[in-house]
Amino acid sequence: MKFICFGYYDESTMEGKTEQEMAGFMEECFAYDDELRRGGHFTGGEALQHASQAVTLRMRSGQVDVTDGPFAETKEQIGGILFLEARDLNHAIALMSKHPGVKFGPFEIRPADEEINALIKARDAAIR
Repeated sequence: MKFICFGYYDESTMEGKTEQEMAGFMEECFAYDDELRRGGHFTGGEALQHASQAVTLRMRSGQVDVTDGPFAETKEQIGGILFLEARDLNHAIALMSKHPGVKFGPFEIRPADEEINALIKARDAAIR
């Protein structure tokens, strides 16, 4: 099964960390991602720029409204996504529970919607 893991972080957990400490933390995360790769579980991922670089779109009164930044009123912001292959949700939880990123914020793990993704893949193929 395919899972999408949203990694969140709380900036306050990073306050006071030196550049060297942050580089060490990132290396710890990359090393675990390599473990997932070797096991055939890591199928991709993307880091995101700071939430202050984001915009949120929504429809209001028939018009698209653009708001600076994420619209969520929370201390935790999404920092990146990881694409994971696992047997089932419990396996995905077991794999991600060992990820060092959990120290800085939660991971949300969701199964991919294979039915809709198959439709998307078919549309992609039809356009090419």
